[in-house]
Amino acid sequence: MKNLKGCSKRLAAGCLALIWTLAAGHAWAQADFQGATHLMPFDEDTIRYSKTQDTTAVARLQERLDRGQVNLTHDDRFGYLLGVLRELGVSTNSQMLVFSKTSFQRERISPKNPRAVFFNDSVYVGYVPGAPVLEVSAADSKLGGVFYTLSQSVAEKPRFTRNDQCLECHASAKTMGVPGHLVRSFSTDESGVVDLSSGISLVNHRTPFEERWGGWYVTGQHGRQKHRGNLFGPEALDREAKEPNHLGNLAALDQFIDPSRYPVPTSDIVASMVLAHETHMHNFLTRLHYESTLALQQYGHIRYLKTILEAFVKYLLFTEEAPLTATVRGVPDFSQRFAALGPADRQGRSLRQFDLETRLFKYPCSYLIYSEAFSALPEPVRAQVYQRLHDILTGKETSADYAGLTAETRQAILEILRDTKPDLPEYWKSAKG
Repeated sequence: MKNLKGCSKRLAAGCLALIWTLAAGHAWAQADFQGATHLMPFDEDTIRYSKTQDTTAVARLQERLDRGQVNLTHDDRFGYLLGVLRELGVSTNSQMLVFSKTSFQRERISPKNPRAVFFNDSVYVGYVPGAPVLEVSAADSKLGGVFYTLSQSVAEKPRFTRNDQCLECHASAKTMGVPGHLVRSFSTDESGVVDLSSGISLVNHRTPFEERWGGWYVTGQHGRQKHRGNLFGPEALDREAKEPNHLGNLAALDQFIDPSRYPVPTSDIVASMVLAHETHMHNFLTRLHYESTLALQQYGHIRYLKTILEAFVKYLLFTEEAPLTATVRGVPDFSQRFAALGPADRQGRSLRQFDLETRLFKYPCSYLIYSEAFSALPEPVRAQVYQRLHDILTGKETSADYAGLTAETRQAILEILRDTKPDLPEYWKSAKG
C-alpha cells in the first residue's frame, strides 16, 4: 500500500480508514485463497464501479432527504452526527475511538482528540470533534465499499458526497483487491503519528488477541489476555513490556480524553471484535461477487471458483478464529442491542448471540449471511455455498478443516438457519440433520 501520509494528501474527501497497531517486528498475513489479492477490474465494463449508482443505506437516506421525507437534526456539540446515526440505524454504543493519524483528517486526530467510529451491519461513520466533515462509508450489495463525506455546516438540504478518490487506499491487496474497508495495525508516537517500520497487519477474527487494538482506545474486561490498545509512545510501550496490561481492562478513558466530546464515554472491546470480523467479511462478499460475475460472463459457470468458495465458507464459519483465553465483557448496551437484532429461531437462538468465553459468537456462522450483499450473490454461488454449508453442518463433510465445530454446534447452526433463512434449498428442510 502507498504511504498513508502521501495518500491522505491526495484525498480531497471521505476515506474511512480503520487502522490498528501491531507489535513491532511481527508480521501476520494469511492468504484467503491461493494468495489471490490482485486488484480486480472493478471500473471496467462488467462492474463499472464509478459509473454505477450505488444503492447503499446512505444512498437511500439521501433520496429521502432530497424528497423532503426526512430532516437531519443538527446540534452545536456534534453537528449532524447524532441525526445521521439515528436515520441509518447505527447505535452510539458501537462507538470505538481511534487515535492513530490514519484518516484524511489526520491533522485533527491525536490521543487527546481521537476519531470516533460507529457501525452497524452495513454502514460505518467516522467523527472527529471539531472537524468540518463526517466520514461515512457503506457496503453496497454489488459494488462493495462506497465512500462519502457530509459537511458539518448547517444546510437546508444536507448532502452526502460520494468520493471515489478514497479507493487510492481502499482498493488494494489489503481489501482483497476490491473497494472495501481496512482494519489494520500500526504503532504510534505520543501524537498518534504512525510508525510504519513497526510492522503492518490486516486484522480480522483470525488475528491473535495480543496483536489487536494498538492505535485504538479500548474499554472493557479481558482478564489476563494482553492487547495493544491504549498504548502510544515509547514510554507506554516499554512499560507494557514490563507490566503487561498496565493500561488494560479499563472501564473509562478519562485519563486520556474529555469524554464529554463524544456521544458515549467508552470505546467498546466487543464492538471492536465484531468490527474485525465484519469488515473482512464484507470484503470477501464483494470479492466473491466480482469473481463470480466475471466468471459467469466469460465462461457461463463458476467451476473455477472452487478455491475461493471454500475459503469463503471457512471464514463464514469462523474455522480459523483466534481463541479467547479469558472472558471478555464490554458495554452491556452494545452487546444486548446487537444480540437482540436476531433473527431468532423457534428456540430463541440467534447467530448474533455472543459467547465471549472461548470465542466471539456462541453459534459461529456469520450474521452477514442475512445481509443484502449475501443475497445479491449470483444464484449459482449461493447454491454452492448452501450445499457446502449443508454438507458441513450435517456431518457429511469430515475434513479436519471443520473439526473445531462440534456436532452439537453444527446441529444448532443448522436449525437456526432452517428457521431464519427463507431462501434455503428444499433439501435443507429435511427433519434429519
